[in-house]
Amino acid sequence: MKLRFDPRPESEAATALRAEVRDFLAVELGALQGKAPDPKAKLDREFSEKVGAKGWIGLTWPTEVGGHGRSYGERYALTEEMIAAQAPIRYHFVADRQSGPVLIRYAQPHVRDKVIPEIMAGRLCFCIGMSEPDSGSDLFAARAKAEKVECGWRLNGRKLWTSTAHFADYMIGIFRTSPPAEDNRRFGLTQFLVDMRSSGIEVRPILYPSGAHEFNEVLFEDVFVTDDHLLGEPGAAWKQATSELAFERSGPERFMDTYPLLPALIDLMGAEPDNHSAEGLGRMTARLHTYRHMAMAVAGGMDRGMEPVAEASVVKAGGTGWERDMVAEMRRLARLIDSDDVQRDSFEEIYERIAAIAPKLTIQGGTIEILLGIVARDLGLR
Repeated sequence: MKLRFDPRPESEAATALRAEVRDFLAVELGALQGKAPDPKAKLDREFSEKVGAKGWIGLTWPTEVGGHGRSYGERYALTEEMIAAQAPIRYHFVADRQSGPVLIRYAQPHVRDKVIPEIMAGRLCFCIGMSEPDSGSDLFAARAKAEKVECGWRLNGRKLWTSTAHFADYMIGIFRTSPPAEDNRRFGLTQFLVDMRSSGIEVRPILYPSGAHEFNEVLFEDVFVTDDHLLGEPGAAWKQATSELAFERSGPERFMDTYPLLPALIDLMGAEPDNHSAEGLGRMTARLHTYRHMAMAVAGGMDRGMEPVAEASVVKAGGTGWERDMVAEMRRLARLIDSDDVQRDSFEEIYERIAAIAPKLTIQGGTIEILLGIVARDLGLR
């Protein structure tokens, strides 16, 4: 197998949608580029409902299930504009990016038909239950169990680093329903749609040093899930999740979480930066454009029916590595720049916020080491 990145020009439809999104953001949010909004505002159901009313949630989903049937290239343009503007999309984003496609493919029709319209309306928040205290990114080592009982399953165990679980209406969680086979560690894991209001679920916050709250530990004690909330086939979660992770790992969110630092540094440099500052800025901008074109190529591959798991892993591993490096490089360059107090204060405010979240970026959604292992396996190197 070879990695395939086939960048193509943005379609006319994607360019038109990009312009429409910019107009929408100008009205709803004002010009947010380079500013630091209240972190709590990123979970904004009212904003998500407005996005849903525009028809921008479930953009690529099949029309047969009520989706809009548009291209992944268009969704890329939409997402990039939202992230660049720091729009508060967290409430609906996980459901739009990965949970919805999983439900469309694997949920029972009556469950799908109940939940999908609510996602598309921006009224549901989802979280993902994969990582655990003793397994981290090693999904095969998952210990949280689902035991078959009458008319359903009983869930017990813990999930860790579960983003937005304290707001979520549902979780798509992976639980062990049988031991792994000797010749197949992937066997025995099953996906479930879990109502986060179910009896027996406890959500414990994991706070940043700043006190900000994004991550959680989720405890399951005899949580009952009906048979119709099992997704796909028992024991087949790994195969199902690989497609889900392609959606998760290839978008602009994998190299644009630290983007607000870039315009802030440009403002700090002023109109005539010295050669050293300009060179540093040029190197970072070149890397940003590289990952941008790779991610757009992945979106194009998905439009052509590919499941670019390895390519998505490259984007995520490289993109989040760039985000980590960018924070350190921004600090180095900023220290060498003389500027007025207003520009300096603005940069420092944004830097402080982003530096606090930067350590998680190379971990969430699979560590760089795990991702490189996926790429090596798909290339036949292991």
